[in-house]
Amino acid sequence: MADARVEVGDPALEEEIRRVGGALAAAFPSAARHPLKALDSRAMDLAAADEELRAALFRFVDVAPACRSLDDLAAHLSGFLDEVGDKPPPIAAAMRMADTGAGRKALGAAAAAGVRHMAHRFIVAETPHAARHLVRRLWHQGVATSVDLLGEATVTAAEADGYAARCADALERLAAIHEDLPHRLHLERDRHGPIPRPNLSVKVSALTPLLRPDAPERGMRDAGARLRELLRHARRLHAHLHIDMESLDSREAVTDLVLALLADDEFRDGPSAGVVLQAYLRDSPQLAERFIGWAGATPRAAPLVVRLVKGAYWDHETVEALQHGWPTPVFDVKADCDRNFEALTVRLLEACRDGAPLRLAVASHNLRSVSHAIAVNRRLGGGDRDLELQVLRGLGDDLQDALATSGFRVRVYCPVGDLVAGMAYLVRRLLENTSNESFLHEQARGIPLEEMLRAP
Repeated sequence: MADARVEVGDPALEEEIRRVGGALAAAFPSAARHPLKALDSRAMDLAAADEELRAALFRFVDVAPACRSLDDLAAHLSGFLDEVGDKPPPIAAAMRMADTGAGRKALGAAAAAGVRHMAHRFIVAETPHAARHLVRRLWHQGVATSVDLLGEATVTAAEADGYAARCADALERLAAIHEDLPHRLHLERDRHGPIPRPNLSVKVSALTPLLRPDAPERGMRDAGARLRELLRHARRLHAHLHIDMESLDSREAVTDLVLALLADDEFRDGPSAGVVLQAYLRDSPQLAERFIGWAGATPRAAPLVVRLVKGAYWDHETVEALQHGWPTPVFDVKADCDRNFEALTVRLLEACRDGAPLRLAVASHNLRSVSHAIAVNRRLGGGDRDLELQVLRGLGDDLQDALATSGFRVRVYCPVGDLVAGMAYLVRRLLENTSNESFLHEQARGIPLEEMLRAP
């Protein structure tokens, strides 16, 4: 397979994608196994069907942590819903409840419970210690995890120190949680060698209050000191540290910082570390080439892990560009993003096949994207254990089960933190879950499998 190439539209490859996708779809757990999730899906369908209702609910979720009483919650909810023109019957009924004092308390309690329920679907626990039962249960089910401590941009040095301390503590907790878990070969080793069990995702913007697009050097120096200590800590604990990517205005600074630190002689022997490539960015192929070139030219004991995602800041990037009159940096059409995702998958897997010291982690809930990655990896001669597939907790649970029962290496991204710190994350997940173009929405609408597996 050394000279095998992947051509877009190859009929044999498309047939293999349909075969892989069909087998995975058949392995999805039935709705009866997760009845509460089925109810959630129906609620999401209701929100997705009406743009005004969707906007009103997002605004409510955003302010809910700041509300001080049930009356306050009910007043905000009824105020936002009052702006919805054509109200569905359940929403009209909720509005009528707000007309009396007792009704407002009941509505506020129901709204608070609803937000908590939705938050716990996406945010697994408040601390890594509290998440230990889930992490251990998933491992026993053949599923690895990456824990992410919620908390985005910091504004003071004390906050950045606090986030770094939480990350250090999380690494120790995760090392202890994984210490006595049973051996799982497909989660712990690939052709490059051992894969660390503890896995923590961190954000550079939370490690410094000084990360600014117009003066990136100050932020890099400030964040670099804290990130260096975390890399040392991860190496001592044999843990993997993954550095998340956020909005475009910090991408170059984050990339420069991470690659410079990992190239330092101090970290030549570890730890295992990774970066993120966002396929919704038009210039992502250039960054992919930079990662491939860097990995080939930088001798390290552990290969660089590249997590390929589609991207979670589409609204932010689009609005930012419109406000400044800039060209939009992200693809406007979902199919263009999907095609770029597949092209990047092929490029990175070909680089792996050609000897680049890289590990590819394909992070997607789209059955077509996942099936394509598996089929391409096999076409290029890779073993299934050489490809990692990642999903988000709360969004990709069924796909996670299907991948695990089919013997693939799957890792679940598990956000940990309190509701206030996690609100931005929660709203992004709700936006993704209720997008009219999302795979999850198409699945709920009963779109035929053949159509979902069709090339973008």
